[in-house]
Amino acid sequence: MDRSQKELIKQTGETIEQFSNYWNLHNLQEDYDRLQSLIERANDPKLWDDPEAAKSITQKRNDLQLKLDPWIELRKELTELPDLIELTIEELGESGLSGLNEDYEKLYAKFEDLQMLDALSGKDDNKPAFINIHPGAGGTESQDWADMLLRMYTRYCEKKGYRADLVDYQPGETAGIKNATLYVQGDHPFGYLKCESGVHRLVRISPFDSNKRRHTSFASVYVTPEIDDDIKIVVEEKDLRVDVYRSSGAGGQHVNTTDSAVRMTHIPTGIVVSCQMERSQIKNRDTAMKMLKARLYELEKQKAEEENQKKAGEKRDISWGSQIRSYVFHPYNLVKDHRTDHETGNIQPVMDGDLHSFIIAYLKYVTNLKAGVKS
Repeated sequence: MDRSQKELIKQTGETIEQFSNYWNLHNLQEDYDRLQSLIERANDPKLWDDPEAAKSITQKRNDLQLKLDPWIELRKELTELPDLIELTIEELGESGLSGLNEDYEKLYAKFEDLQMLDALSGKDDNKPAFINIHPGAGGTESQDWADMLLRMYTRYCEKKGYRADLVDYQPGETAGIKNATLYVQGDHPFGYLKCESGVHRLVRISPFDSNKRRHTSFASVYVTPEIDDDIKIVVEEKDLRVDVYRSSGAGGQHVNTTDSAVRMTHIPTGIVVSCQMERSQIKNRDTAMKMLKARLYELEKQKAEEENQKKAGEKRDISWGSQIRSYVFHPYNLVKDHRTDHETGNIQPVMDGDLHSFIIAYLKYVTNLKAGVKS
């Protein structure tokens, strides 16, 4: 998009202000001051009199420099842009605008990329993710809706270049699914997909109702990271109920004639997980245990977050049981996220896996919450 000189100067000023606000609200100035102090200490010739202290200081300096260098470079480029615009227009006139617009677009894209990297810096964000989809009450209606969500996430993973393995699939009697779980691997899968945890609501004219009435259906989505082996989550055998059954694939066909599928119930919490990906019952049990530990790990994180919010006097709703998004097919077309207020009337691309704008809106929303910015 080619802007006029006036528009370009205005947008550049707005972006510089956005950057300045982000820099201050996200404590980047504090990090920058700390980096200068570490650089000064690292340059002290007497530092290496204590090799252990020297090693610690230089490592801290290097880590902080790695984080801040792109931000420092962007700040310099943005600060210089107004002068560059003025000089270029003086020398080339309006013919220089095309190149200046390109420069601005590159800098703005870099700013957005850095914000996303910041938003995906959580310790679990780069881990593989389990996506569990479970229909709410309502029989065939909600089971069909759960199946539509499964398709949506599968398509999203394809677009994103993720590997998505269906580790559990329990078809409904008439249509849809009773339960399904995807195991997703790739670049920051949990970081991008964690915002999908919650209740998803569908409003449509039911294809299963001969009177063509409008129905509302619900399905729950749980996204959990695969946890590392060094994170100790203790699960007592006495707290488990393990059932085995014959696995069935998408479409209802049997993919195994032995009782290799495993369903695991954690009695104290009521959490149920199941896996039928492998032909081996032992391997399915191992995967089910990973899924259970991931759910228990997230439950503990949620409790800790709620406790921290109580101490801070916050009342933010982080419950998985909360309704996060509505998908309305009738009497109008609308997909709306109730946390960020991001919405679109173009519903079909969303159902085909185009979730990018919703996920980015959520990441920005969470980043602002952490910085104390009200949306």
